[in-house]
Amino acid sequence: MKIIGIMTEDFRFFHQLVLQLKERGEPFVSLGFTDIIPSAVGVIITTEAESKKISFPAVVANDDPGVAIDIALGKLKGGEDFETLIIGIDPGSRPGIAVLGDRKLIFAGTVQYPEQVAEILDHVMACYPHSRSLVRIGHGDKTNRNRVIRAIWQKVDEIQVVDESNTTKRTESPDVDAAVAIALSSGKTLLEMPEVTPTTGEIRDIQRLSRIHSQGRVTISTDLAQAVAKGEMTLSEAVEVQSRKLSH
Repeated sequence: MKIIGIMTEDFRFFHQLVLQLKERGEPFVSLGFTDIIPSAVGVIITTEAESKKISFPAVVANDDPGVAIDIALGKLKGGEDFETLIIGIDPGSRPGIAVLGDRKLIFAGTVQYPEQVAEILDHVMACYPHSRSLVRIGHGDKTNRNRVIRAIWQKVDEIQVVDESNTTKRTESPDVDAAVAIALSSGKTLLEMPEVTPTTGEIRDIQRLSRIHSQGRVTISTDLAQAVAKGEMTLSEAVEVQSRKLSH
């Protein structure tokens, strides 16, 4: 059986990756960038920044060790053809994702921000041959929901919005479990790509977070807060822009 190869000079990433692989009982080998890759290695995990250094048919470049392992295992143990890939998404600032191949769970996890869902879909859909792709996303958290939808609009065949009222789970992984429930629920098909329109409350909350982030030095403007809410810039970037404006 093929195993995972680790190729990175990022010590923190390497350490977290090794811990998680050992916890899962998955065999692996650590390699340097100039090493000859053993024939037993079926996929290599590395960071996004280091991926261009590697010439190998199967490379997983993701800075989240857990996600990287899930995708790598999919490449190693996948190979299964599916009629339909159903992707369930529990929207939020850190969306939960569940991917079902003909109703069989093949991937589950959370991402750091809404637009990262698109990156995960690219990896998962490349790992598992399929005829059709269907996304089902919960109706809640409209701003983050629409950010996800806009990021994946051109990547899938159909997107449905699902009433997620009964999908919340009191478990250790509520976002992931909710995503599974959403994937298994039918919804209303979207015909047009939605706009992202943050609410007044969301704008104020981001401004509050900017004060915390800057230790009370600045409160970002409404326009900057709106850009953060839309995913056009990070909170740190907005605070930096506001700070520069105040210094002039």
